[in-house]
Parts: sequence; C-alpha cells; structure tokens
Amino acid sequence: MSLVHPVPEGTPDGVELRDLTRRLLIAIGEDPDREGLVETPRRVAESISELTEGYGVSPRQVVGGALFEHSGEDLVLVRDIPFYSLCEHHLLPFFGRCHIGYLPQGQVIGLSKLPRLVDVFAHRLQLQERLTEEIAGAVEEVLQPRGVAVMMQARHLCLEMRGVERLHANTVTSSYLGALRVDASLRDEFKDLVRPVGDGSL
Repeated sequence: MSLVHPVPEGTPDGVELRDLTRRLLIAIGEDPDREGLVETPRRVAESISELTEGYGVSPRQVVGGALFEHSGEDLVLVRDIPFYSLCEHHLLPFFGRCHIGYLPQGQVIGLSKLPRLVDVFAHRLQLQERLTEEIAGAVEEVLQPRGVAVMMQARHLCLEMRGVERLHANTVTSSYLGALRVDASLRDEFKDLVRPVGDGSL
C-alpha cells in the first residue's frame, strides 16, 4: 500500500542509495559486477525508498476528507491490520498485526484510512513502542474521539536472525488515550475484541 511514489531511479537520492549499496557489497567481500548482483543496488534503492516512504507524509494528508458524521458512541475497532517496518537499531524488519479501536465523538473515519495511518509511521525507521504511540496519537489528532486504543503484536528479525536467536517470540505493545486510558472496563472490552478466539492472553 504505497503512500507516495518511490524515489525515481534518476534522482540524487536514488543514485546515492545505489552507490551506498554497491559500496556495502564490496565491503562484505562481494563483487557487485557479477551477474547475480548487477541489479541489486537498484533493487535495494527502490526497496529502501518504499520502506521509508512515511517520512514527510502527514496523517491528515493520508486521511483527507474521509471523516463522516456519526451519532453513535460505542467502540469502533479495526483489528489484524498487517504492518511491516524496519528496526532503527539494526535496519532489520519487524512485522505483525495492529489493532486500532476508538470511541467516536460525532464522527468516524473511513475504515480504509486506518491501515494507511499505520503505514505512515511503519514506513519509517522505528521502535515498536514508539510506533504504537504515534499511531494512537495520529488517530486522536485527526479524529478527536473520546478515546483511542492501539495494540501491536510483532516478530522482530533482529531478535530471531542474530543475537539471542529466539524464534517466533512476539512483542506486544499498547497505547491508550482519553477514556480508554482511564476506564478499565473500556480497555477490557477492547482487549476482548482483539483477543483471538480461545486465547486467554493479552
């Protein structure tokens, strides 16, 4: 789900990313001119551009006019939004699911815009903890609801591929704002809705 156009191949940024990738290949002992690697600098430049396209994109820009009048006050939830991001410590991927809930206050947001809000912040170098808080803050800023809840569950390849090498460890983070921060019963309702059937966790 693209937020903005990737950096074109002919731009200075695209050229610089390709040059850096070529130098990296040389530094690890590879030959960037061999058949399998000739196009790698271009591919990496395009991938990095796409994976970091959230810089310079604002939540309001993504949401646009997709706010609609609504008189209801009950919790609205979109769960299991897939996301992919890059850990700022190792530039390795972390990925998982994001659940967003909010209590409307006169308006609701177009459902397709919540995944796009997730991508605004996931497509930057990130910490999962900060990513969770930024998404919650963006929903609050754009929608001004009575409360917001965001929960993220992710696998981190910096944990699985290197260091302690712990496979399939899930990191769970949450952020609650407004009424969902102060009212335990509302938080419990949110957790019940995002909990997989038969799972007693969270």
